[in-house]
Amino acid sequence: MCAIDVSKAFDKVNHYALLSKLMKKMIPRELLFLLENWLPGCYSCVKWHSAWSEFFRLDFGVRQGSVLSPLLFALYVDDIANISKHIPGIFVFLYADDILILSPTVSKLQELLNVIECELQALDLTINSKKSCCLRIGSRCDINCSTITNATGVMITWVSELRYLGVILVKSRSFKVCLVYAKRSFYRAANAIFGKIGRLASEEVILQLIVSKCMPMLLFGLEACTLNKSQLSSLDFTINRFFMKLFKTNSIEIVRACQESFGFEVPSVLLKKRTEKLEMYFHALNLCL
Repeated sequence: MCAIDVSKAFDKVNHYALLSKLMKKMIPRELLFLLENWLPGCYSCVKWHSAWSEFFRLDFGVRQGSVLSPLLFALYVDDIANISKHIPGIFVFLYADDILILSPTVSKLQELLNVIECELQALDLTINSKKSCCLRIGSRCDINCSTITNATGVMITWVSELRYLGVILVKSRSFKVCLVYAKRSFYRAANAIFGKIGRLASEEVILQLIVSKCMPMLLFGLEACTLNKSQLSSLDFTINRFFMKLFKTNSIEIVRACQESFGFEVPSVLLKKRTEKLEMYFHALNLCL
C-alpha cells in the first residue's frame, strides 16, 4: 500500500475546474450560482507585528478548516476514486486530501501511482514525495521491495509504520495496527486530568472526564480494524492500570468491582458494540445502494 500526501491540496483548487465538476454532478443551479459568487470573493492579507499588507484576492483554493471545503475538495478529486474501476485488483481510498492505494503487487502499485499522479497533474496538484510512503503487508513483508518512484524519479520510501487517518498500520504478515501511540496519548491526557483535579474532584467527575476526553484518544478508528485478543487485553490493561492508580489498589477484583459500580465499560466491550453498530450502518447503506 502507499499513502499519498498531496502538496498544498486545499490551497491549489482551481475554481473554474471545481465549478465545471459541480456542473457535471448536476447540483442545483442556485447552489452553483452561490459558489460561483462566493469563491472569487476570498481575500487575504499579511500581518507582520503591527503592520498589515494590502488585501489581495485568492484566485485559487478553498478555505481549509471550513465545513464545506472538504466536501468541495472531495468532489474536485472524485475522479481518482473511479480509477480502481478500470484497473482490476486494486483499491483507492480517499478522505479529503488523504489518499491510500492498495495493490496485490509492487508493479501494480507503481502503475496505479503513475495513473493517480497523471490525474492529479491534470488538476494542477502534485505529490509530496517526502511525506508519502509505502508499506508492505503479507507473507513476503520482510523481503526488500523494488523502488517506487513518482513521475520525476523521486523515490517514495518503504516504511515499517504508516499513519492513515490517525491509525498506525504496521508492516506484518497480516493486517495489524499499532496501539502504542494511542495508549501513550491516553496516559498523557489521563495523567494531566488526574494531576490537576485528582485530589479535589470525586471519582465520578474524574471518570466522566476520562470517558469524554481520554477514551476517544485510545479507541480512535479501532472499530474499523480487526484486533486480536492480545491487543484487546492490552487496551483493557491500560484502563485497569488507571483504575488502580485512581482507587489506590493492585487488586484486579477491586478494579472490576469499581468498574461495575460506576458503569464503566472497558475497551473490549466498547469496541464490540461500536463494531456491531458500524456493520449495521454499512449493511443499511448497501441496502440503500
